[in-house]
Amino acid sequence: MDVSLRQLQVFRSVARHRSFSRAAEDLVISQPAVSAQVKSLEQVLGVPLFQRTGRGVELTEAGRQLLPYAERLLDLLDEALAAVHELRCAQRGQVRVAASTTAGIYVVPRALGAFHRAYPGVELSLDVLNRFAVHQRLLAGDADVAIMGLIEDPQDLEIEQFLPNELVVIASPRHHLARRHQIPLDEIAREPFLVREIGSGTRADMERIFAEAGLSPRVAMELRSNGAIKQAVAADLGVAVMPRDAIGLELETGRLIVLDVQGFPVRRWWSLVRRAGRQPSAAADALWNFLLQYRLQVR
Repeated sequence: MDVSLRQLQVFRSVARHRSFSRAAEDLVISQPAVSAQVKSLEQVLGVPLFQRTGRGVELTEAGRQLLPYAERLLDLLDEALAAVHELRCAQRGQVRVAASTTAGIYVVPRALGAFHRAYPGVELSLDVLNRFAVHQRLLAGDADVAIMGLIEDPQDLEIEQFLPNELVVIASPRHHLARRHQIPLDEIAREPFLVREIGSGTRADMERIFAEAGLSPRVAMELRSNGAIKQAVAADLGVAVMPRDAIGLELETGRLIVLDVQGFPVRRWWSLVRRAGRQPSAAADALWNFLLQYRLQVR
């Protein structure tokens, strides 16, 4: 049965106005065009939909049966078009964000919170993973936007500098080097180091810093979270290299201190990353552009 949306729109307008001429004014078409659309619909359905009266036209029984269905269908179409418009304007949609561990815990939530206040209709999801897993999510198309530190293979990725990632050496305030200044790098390398697991960007950065100086830090313990490392350092089990973003509360409360080590702090950058050559959704593109502006406000 070949019923067009235009036929239903004309039928609804005539039914509402009880007049072919007023429906024509409403739809900004000629009255003969209204009559033709109604006649065509009646022929398709095989029943008359209107009957003429002294005051205009009235719905037949078939017309009364059809009207609520036509209105529901046209209202649903209006909702669908509005939804598509909102997606195009980034008023709604979904964005999948992936972040390396430190960035995902200490940096990204604030940025996403600011975006959510500006785009409350966009649904966000955040996966916090090690940098290798974040990279794989991007390449597999399972993440729209990522925030991470070290990127060893930038192929097929679009990368923008995001926020500074300052690496410092931390210790307990009771540490024997706590009051020393300009501690030589070779001396701190002999201290017991608490490090993240292999695959951590912070660990890779730390190892690179010492390797460039021809040194290898003394690894005393490997832990799988920044929180565990901070607890262990506070308990005098060793020192660690950690992003300053991750230790703000501990510095405020005096549980940890930053050692004055030659060559530190080391400034790295968190990067904003997405897959190159892929057309992003309006919502994902809105987040990307929002974060590019956000970095200018918080640096």
